[in-house]
Amino acid sequence: MPPRPRRQRPSHETGRNEAARLADRLQQAGYTKRDIARIINRDPSLVSQFYTKNKGAAFVPALRQVLTAVETGGITDLPELAAIAARHTTRRTTASGARARVRTKAVLITPTGSGTGRVASQAIASGSARLRPLIAEAARRGLRLAFTVRLAKTAYVHPSGSRTDSPGIRRDVTQRADHTEERSYGSAHTGGFEAADFARRVDATGGDVTAAVHQWLVETGRIRPDAQILHLEVRTWRPR
Repeated sequence: MPPRPRRQRPSHETGRNEAARLADRLQQAGYTKRDIARIINRDPSLVSQFYTKNKGAAFVPALRQVLTAVETGGITDLPELAAIAARHTTRRTTASGARARVRTKAVLITPTGSGTGRVASQAIASGSARLRPLIAEAARRGLRLAFTVRLAKTAYVHPSGSRTDSPGIRRDVTQRADHTEERSYGSAHTGGFEAADFARRVDATGGDVTAAVHQWLVETGRIRPDAQILHLEVRTWRPR
């Protein structure tokens, strides 16, 4: 008996949804998935899900406009492309037509200005995008800001407790068994930092909060240029 003819399976390319096809064209234009995530102000894992879980329909109009801006307008600046995408990004709707809730933790700043956001290794590697709205809102309200970072002990330039480093006291330093160390920079006692200043730094890095914090720590001589941030926490409060 002759063997049965095998079914013709659709190719990987033809099975992709519109969001994935648009993402492909942006990658062909030189942008990475991480760049695309910054443009649509989402985590890079969502861009990967365009391919694996058929997601991204809500971003198709934004991606089309961004692609047009790149291919015909010659626009290459990530913040400018992000602004274009933001104008064409719409929220998902439920079966009843109501706006669907975003399945992420909301950024909450209390009426007193108190707010906290934390990210770990995976989110840090993708730019700590979930902290950007917290910093932007703190800047809008004129709040103060402080942050805590965890790095390998050898990544810091100054020894823990050094007065050259901030805060200069050991109670704001946490040493861990895995040879990493947490250090806090800024506090209500010292006055902290202007959230607006850090918001500008974040904008200058295309929305990459990790890069903005890393850049500040290097510029101020606190960590080595090749240091890797392993944990990041941002806190806000209203100045007295």
